[in-house]
Amino acid sequence: MSAPETARADICIIGAGSSGMTVAKALKARGLAYDCFEKGSDIGGMWRYQNDNGLSSAYASLHIDTSRDNLGYSDFPIPPDKPDFLSHAEFLRHLEAYADRFGLREGVQFRTSVTAVEPAAEGRWTVRTDTGIDRTYRAVVIANGHLWDPRLPDFPGSFAGTQIHSHHYRTAAPFEDKDVLVVGLGNSAVDIAVDLCRRARSVTISTRRGAWIMPKYLMGIPVDRWSGFLSRKLRLPTTVTRSIMSRLIRLAVGDQRRFGLKRPDHPMWREHATLSQELLPYIGHGWITVKPDVALLDRQVVIFRDGSRQRFDAIIHATGYRTTFPFLSTEIFDGERRPVRLFRRILPPERPGLFFAGLVQPIGPTIPLVETQAVWIAGVLAGTVRVPGKADMEREIDAHAADQRSTYVDAERYALEVDYRRYSHALKADIAAGTAGR
Repeated sequence: MSAPETARADICIIGAGSSGMTVAKALKARGLAYDCFEKGSDIGGMWRYQNDNGLSSAYASLHIDTSRDNLGYSDFPIPPDKPDFLSHAEFLRHLEAYADRFGLREGVQFRTSVTAVEPAAEGRWTVRTDTGIDRTYRAVVIANGHLWDPRLPDFPGSFAGTQIHSHHYRTAAPFEDKDVLVVGLGNSAVDIAVDLCRRARSVTISTRRGAWIMPKYLMGIPVDRWSGFLSRKLRLPTTVTRSIMSRLIRLAVGDQRRFGLKRPDHPMWREHATLSQELLPYIGHGWITVKPDVALLDRQVVIFRDGSRQRFDAIIHATGYRTTFPFLSTEIFDGERRPVRLFRRILPPERPGLFFAGLVQPIGPTIPLVETQAVWIAGVLAGTVRVPGKADMEREIDAHAADQRSTYVDAERYALEVDYRRYSHALKADIAAGTAGR
C-alpha cells in the first residue's frame, strides 16, 4: 500500500447527497477548501431515483412528508409555485439548482467510493478510495446517509415466496395480481402499501406495535404548517403546541381502532407518527387489510399472533435500517452502539476531526436541521465555535440519552431521534456563543 498523499484541501466530505451538499455550502461560505467523494455519477444521494451508486431507497411514487415551506434552505427556499409535497424528482431538481447556484459540484469527485477512513499522525485522517486516491485530511465529514443497510426481522420458519426489503421496492409492477404482505407501519410501509393497491390482488399490513396515523392535511392546509404556525408565529411552548395538534389530529382521524389499527399506549409525540392521507380510506374500502405481528412463516402461509393464517406470494419488509459505515472500523465509531456516542449528534468525543452530518431523525424537517449542523461544523473547523473537553462531551451525550429514554418510544428506530426545535436551538446557541455545550 502506497503512502497517502497530502490533500490539496484539508477537509473531506463523504457523500454528495443533500447532507453532503449542505456541508459543502457551509464550508465554502467560510472559505474552507474541501474534497467531496461520491460513489455515484452525480449529486442527489437517496433523492436520485435508481441512483447508480446503488444506495438510494427512493421508490417511483415517493414524496417528501415535509411540506414545501418547511423544506427548503434558509437562503434557497423552494419556490411557492411548487406542490405542497415534493416528489423525489422535484426535490432533486431543487438540490441540483442549489449546488449550481453556489458552485458546489466543483469540489466533488464522482464515481469514487471511500473504502477506509483511518486515524493518521498528528490527529489527521487518511481517506482511502477504490480509485487509488489515498489522502490525509485534518477533518472528515461523513454525510453519506444511514438509510441504505436494511434491517430484516428474524421470523421463525421459512417463506417460499418472494421477500424483499422496502429499500429495494421501486414500483408495484412486479406484484401485479399477487397477494402481498407489508411488514411495518412507518411512512415507507404505508406509502408502499398504498402504491401496491393499484396492481396487487390483495395488500395486507402487519404491525407489531401500531402507530399514530396523521393526515397530511388539516382543513386543506399541510399539517406541519399548523404546528409551525402555533410554535413560531404564536410562540407557544412545545407542550402546548403538541397538545393542540394532538386534539386537532384526533378530531380529523377519529378512533383509528375502527380500521383495525392499534391505538398506541403512548402520547402521539413520543414517536414518529405515520403521515398518510390515503391509508384509512383504503382500509375502509377494503383495499388494505391490517394484521398483528407475524408469529410464523410456513412456506407461503403466514401465521399471525392472533392465530389467523393467510397465504401470500410476496413479503415486503419495511423494517428500517442498520446504522453502519463500512469504511469505518467499529473501534473508531459503532453506529449500532446504544446510545449513539456523538456530542451534539455530530462529533465522537474520542475522535476529534471526525464529524457526522445528517445522522439524526427529527420530529420535524431534516434538511433545514442538517443545514444548521453544517454551519456548526464549519464553525468548529474555522475556529469560531469551540468544543468542550471529552468529559463534558460525554456528559452531554449521557444527558441526551436520558432525555431520549424519557421522551420517545423505546425502539430501535428512535435511536437517532431528536426534537427539531430544541436541537436546532442548541446548535444555534453554540454558533452564536462561539462555544458548544454551555
